[in-house]
Amino acid sequence: MYQDALIPKLGVVTQIRVETPDVKTFRVIGIDGKKPFVHIPGQCAMLSIPGVGEALFSITSSPTVEEFIEFSIKKCGCVTDWLHSMEEGQEITIRGPYGNGFPVDTDFVGKDLLFVAGGIGLAPLHSVINYCRAHREKYGKIDVVYGSRSMADLVDYKEILDDWMKEDGIDVHLTIDNAQPEWDGHVGFVPNYVTELNPDVSKTVVMCGPPVMIKFTLAGLMDLGFDRKNIYTTLELKMKCAIGRCGRCNIGSKFVCKDGPVFRFDELDELPNEY
Repeated sequence: MYQDALIPKLGVVTQIRVETPDVKTFRVIGIDGKKPFVHIPGQCAMLSIPGVGEALFSITSSPTVEEFIEFSIKKCGCVTDWLHSMEEGQEITIRGPYGNGFPVDTDFVGKDLLFVAGGIGLAPLHSVINYCRAHREKYGKIDVVYGSRSMADLVDYKEILDDWMKEDGIDVHLTIDNAQPEWDGHVGFVPNYVTELNPDVSKTVVMCGPPVMIKFTLAGLMDLGFDRKNIYTTLELKMKCAIGRCGRCNIGSKFVCKDGPVFRFDELDELPNEY
């Protein structure tokens, strides 16, 4: 499996969905028409364009989807600029999967789950949430707190409204940073909203978003009495080569790409303050 993950596969982008003004979701299959590889929630893959470059992205589709894999990608650099200019039907190379994933079949089983995301931080959690939805009987109550700068910047907004919000046992709490005339929901930053909701400290928390959001959300959870052993995050933005060779993701005794990118916060406490 490890050697297979090193070899790029040729894929085809069969669908491109516009999520926000600067985020698109890309659906990829192999040239044989099949899903390029099997993954677990939280893993990443390397997308590359010969002559342009390569970059690592979270896989946003659930492993329960057997026909394709998807990536929700924010336009923010050379490779992502090129991806955002592509058209459906174009070819791309892909390799992976990389990293460990969220413990959906072990530590999460039987637990009430609280997902906290900000902006494009929903992308790595999208795979986990949909996996838990597909295996609903294995988990307790699911809460999702998701915020972005504006209504237009909410990723997967249609799926959230049409699917997540209509399912029993799932509560979705949306917020935007500043009020808008067309928005009748909560207004405010994610860390403050989490504190306002006052979630039960027995919940297992899965969190991803801008570092400042994570910092203040974690502080709020600590004030509420949460145990750091029950809070997970992903550090895939630290990864570069994804195979532990370049050293860019080295933090103390850990390589994010090989030991992560998913970590519990008590595990991060053991590392130098570099993350």
